[in-house]
Amino acid sequence: MDKHRAPLYEALLKYKSTQQRTYHVPGHKNGQVYSDDYSRLMHDVMSIDVTEITGTDDLHHPEGVILEAQQLAADCFGAEESYWLVGGSTSGNIALLLTVCTEPGDLILVQRNVHKSVLHGLMLAGSQAVFMLPEMDHNSRLATAPSAETVRASLEAYPQAKAVLITMPNYYGMGFSINSIAEICHQHHVPLLVDEAHGAHYGMHPDIPASALSAGADGVVQSTHKMLSAMTMGAMLHVQGERINRTLLKQRLSMIQSSSPSYPLMASLDLARRHLHVHGAEAFTAGLAAVNTARRGIHSMPRYGMLQPSATVAAGYTAQDPFKLVIYDKSGDLSGYELQRELEAHGCMPEMSDDRYVVLLFSLGSTDEDAMHLLEALVHISLEKKPREKDHTAANNNPVSTWNILQSGVYSCPVPFSMRTRSEEDIESVEISKCAGRRAAEMVIPYPPGIPILYPGERIDEAMKERLIALRNAGAKCQGTQDANLNQLLVIQEKS
Repeated sequence: MDKHRAPLYEALLKYKSTQQRTYHVPGHKNGQVYSDDYSRLMHDVMSIDVTEITGTDDLHHPEGVILEAQQLAADCFGAEESYWLVGGSTSGNIALLLTVCTEPGDLILVQRNVHKSVLHGLMLAGSQAVFMLPEMDHNSRLATAPSAETVRASLEAYPQAKAVLITMPNYYGMGFSINSIAEICHQHHVPLLVDEAHGAHYGMHPDIPASALSAGADGVVQSTHKMLSAMTMGAMLHVQGERINRTLLKQRLSMIQSSSPSYPLMASLDLARRHLHVHGAEAFTAGLAAVNTARRGIHSMPRYGMLQPSATVAAGYTAQDPFKLVIYDKSGDLSGYELQRELEAHGCMPEMSDDRYVVLLFSLGSTDEDAMHLLEALVHISLEKKPREKDHTAANNNPVSTWNILQSGVYSCPVPFSMRTRSEEDIESVEISKCAGRRAAEMVIPYPPGIPILYPGERIDEAMKERLIALRNAGAKCQGTQDANLNQLLVIQEKS
């Protein structure tokens, strides 16, 4: 294989150069509809927006350039087989769940704080989930993933489990080695599935943590668009070993992905892989230099702190993605949400924020100019928003993270998922302050990061009620709820 090639991209350039008349979809006809100056950018993109015609192959039955490109991706990322995803990591997570859970009621062990796509996959599969408690970093008070001991205990309690699914790294770039988790899964003859959406670059540079594949994971989903250079929605699913039925996996992918995939999107996956394949670790040199410039600058500012693993070894947080700068106002004067708004007012658009932290995402495409602009903005904010004198005894010592979804036990009882809906007569809306003791009738999903904190049918305790109120008061944006402002919540009617 020639890693310098981008087979699909080259086929699209060849198609464009022939200037053939098009008598096939799409209807924009190579962008001819957009011939005015106002739409010029769209015209250029659409000149390679084709369909499954001679020479462009078929994503759902690849035999030519797409097959070759996916084989190159497998070689680049260290997989036995790689599959392109045109619906983001969401489609990969769902496909994996539908592959390992083949019968209604099949049970799977799942990290509690997972992306909503995992919950949707469980619903589609009609599965049961046993939720495992993630490790907590006590300095940052942020959750990562279940420990190897938790996974072992869960597998021993539920030996009928079809697989284990975890997320690594988390949205903040936090994580730890999962080698021992993979070993435990394989000792129990189940596959380890990893949502590595934020770690497509892992294992590609000595300063970046190891990849899930290199740790022994069987199925890994990566958002190539998040930390590499593909277009938004471009992702990949990598597999190795014999624990995942690849024939069934391909069928599941064909079910949930569009039969008309975007060719510009797939071409960007081809180019993103080629860039990494050709340049190797050097692809990250400029980006790492930029983020290190920012890190040194922030370190010199007494106003701000940065998230990083403790000098004393803590099992739940031993590795940090160097491209994720997670900062906070050490004075406590600005919440994460407020600091994000200030940064946006100074021309900096962060990835996300919570009650305490702001996540600033750098990548292989970042520059020193990006770093300097951020540092200038932080200096201005520090001068413009001087810390106020406050009663530190009343300070918020329990910041609200939209990533932390915790439970009382190391693992839960099985929770059934299905596509069943409830009639309007079965549900009612109550004030958020009065929801304790009731069962939720809707999912509450702070976004970003898209991690559901409450599932339909789940009993709401006092702690969850207070958490919902805190999220509302902090201005968190939520999906899945009828009331986006979280003043009201749909709950299940109590039958007398």
